[in-house]
Amino acid sequence: MPTCPAPVRRLDPDAVTELTATAAELLDLHGSATSPALLADLPGACARLGEPLRHRLRPVDTADGLFVLRGLTVDDTRLGPTPGHWSTVGDAGALWDVALLLVSALMGTPIAWDGQQDGRFVHNIVPSPGHESEQTGASSSVLLAPHTEDAFHPGRAHLLLLCCMRNHDNIATTAASVRLADLSAADVEQLKRPVAPILPDDAYEQARKFDGRPAPVPTLFETPEGLTMRYDPAYTPLEEADGTWREAYGRLGAELARVSVAVSLEPGDVLVVDNDLVVHGRVPFRARYDGTDRWLKRASVRVEHRPTRPAAEHDEHGYGQAALTAWPTSSASSA
Repeated sequence: MPTCPAPVRRLDPDAVTELTATAAELLDLHGSATSPALLADLPGACARLGEPLRHRLRPVDTADGLFVLRGLTVDDTRLGPTPGHWSTVGDAGALWDVALLLVSALMGTPIAWDGQQDGRFVHNIVPSPGHESEQTGASSSVLLAPHTEDAFHPGRAHLLLLCCMRNHDNIATTAASVRLADLSAADVEQLKRPVAPILPDDAYEQARKFDGRPAPVPTLFETPEGLTMRYDPAYTPLEEADGTWREAYGRLGAELARVSVAVSLEPGDVLVVDNDLVVHGRVPFRARYDGTDRWLKRASVRVEHRPTRPAAEHDEHGYGQAALTAWPTSSASSA
């Protein structure tokens, strides 16, 4: 896998000051990054931000399907130790939660999940003891396989944001865009067929107990702008599919591996990923659990009226999981 520099959008010092000062004001006013009143204030706060900053924080707009927002800085000495589990983070890095929410709100509507990390709109991604070999963000010792974020759900994010708090070991996030893959027309047609379901991952304990019948979903979808993708091989029961489809699925995986890049985030970097175009993962690493391990913050964003998904997704049950929005929108919570 090549270590390839991702497209970078750099914030100038004035933009950094504007963003962080606005985040600090919101945090001071509401006292907590998880305050519902703070979430409700995000659109108004975004409207006061200047046009140069708003332009830098526009959504992804290239076939790469990603970019790194650079220019923010994190003071490692003031951050505190990397927690051993998301539930013990408390208010650590709360300013960055709010800054990430502002970035998210400029790109669309932040969403959360009732069944993950207590419904928080910003998740903390840290290695956790006992979860080393899982296919979740809490793992470390295994390759986190390339996947669409929350691929099991019709209400999954259109954009995924990963903000680096700490990464002393230069652990890389992997990413691959379907629009850079070289796929035959026959394979595309195969993978547009709804053949196999995508099951909830291990981070969704309630969803994995859902007793509804899993429905097969298409892997690829054609739009006027090009292909989009819904892909999570670690949670796709491939044995339920026919051989021709499995072969096409395997060739898609090989192409995604071929075009995959490794992005090593620096503290303060925000990786913005188009979740309809790009699968992401992470290389294996050895967690120390000594307070210095890799620490990311994650936000999910929905962009309304985006024609990147089949209309049939609206009929899916979502394994009983509801996507929560930071403020009311015209979209249903489950699609």
